[in-house]
Amino acid sequence: MPAESIDRAQVHSILDDFPDPETGRGLGVVGQVKEVDVNGQNVRVDVGLTTHSAALWGETRQAIRDRLRERLPAGAEVTVDIVEHNRPAEAIGAIGLTAKSVIAVGSGKGGVGKSTIAASLAIALKNFGSKVGLMDADVYGPSVPHLLGLSGQPFVEGGKLQPVDCDGMPVMSMGFLVPAGEAVVWRGPMLHGAITQFLRDTAWGNLDYLIIDMPPGTGDIALTLSQALPLTGAVVVCTPQDVALLDAVKAIAMFRKVSIPVLGVVENMSYFLCPDNGKRYDIFGSGGARRKAEELAVPFLGETPIQIPIRERGDAGQTAGNLADIESAPYFDRIAFNLVRNLAQQRAAEPPLPTLSVL
Repeated sequence: MPAESIDRAQVHSILDDFPDPETGRGLGVVGQVKEVDVNGQNVRVDVGLTTHSAALWGETRQAIRDRLRERLPAGAEVTVDIVEHNRPAEAIGAIGLTAKSVIAVGSGKGGVGKSTIAASLAIALKNFGSKVGLMDADVYGPSVPHLLGLSGQPFVEGGKLQPVDCDGMPVMSMGFLVPAGEAVVWRGPMLHGAITQFLRDTAWGNLDYLIIDMPPGTGDIALTLSQALPLTGAVVVCTPQDVALLDAVKAIAMFRKVSIPVLGVVENMSYFLCPDNGKRYDIFGSGGARRKAEELAVPFLGETPIQIPIRERGDAGQTAGNLADIESAPYFDRIAFNLVRNLAQQRAAEPPLPTLSVL
């Protein structure tokens, strides 16, 4: 019995409603099925995906292949290739920032490794292939420059502050503008002005993600951000012990109060894995953040253990090296992957309407 024939229209029809990870709209609707080649039972498809979803390219490629194999006649040989689809970010908010997703990384208290997680999340997204910027909004204690080993002072060119480059990732921090060891003593209006200027007057370029390292606690910078532009959401960092979880709950409540969606919780310093004997020590307890996230109906994005090399690299200004370390990298990659996948699932459930340019 001859094999059932396959045509290009059939392939297009199968993929028309497959959700684009960035927008949630069908691939056929947004013109991202680039090329379909059918030769007998052999089918090759080129699908365009944006760098915003770069972390999901492998998973999406497999899902497209599985759908085609399931719905095409038995015996079809399917090859799917992912190519980059260019979709620039549109200006958002009154400040005109060109970023597709703006994500605040906060905590209810200091000392939980929030800045390390923020910097590592940004680097992980960049390493996946996304266009990422990192803004240090912790005006009183800017630690991002030290964690990344960055120095220098931003300068103005073309009316815009030029951020400091970190291997292709633009970074802006008060730490670049204030001499080391000098305290910033500002009231609320000055903080508001500085944060707004960082967002509006920095030459961020065209970004998939702007990661914002928030100051600890529940101050008014979250309110400033919520008024300045529509944030995609916030990630809350905490440690497993109850006293830290109490403050994390307050941080979640703060973000919700200013209408910033909480995208997930990260548990830092989850446990210590002794390098001498491989034994796990739950110094601060175990699984507290995961349980609290479930209780509050907030996604749990992942955990990171206490590892001496992570601390050593941070102190030496080599935090980027954590993402190259075979033992440390999987934790940060998993957090970034889960964040992007959760965003994709939200968009697929409620795809946004196409935006119209305002003349």
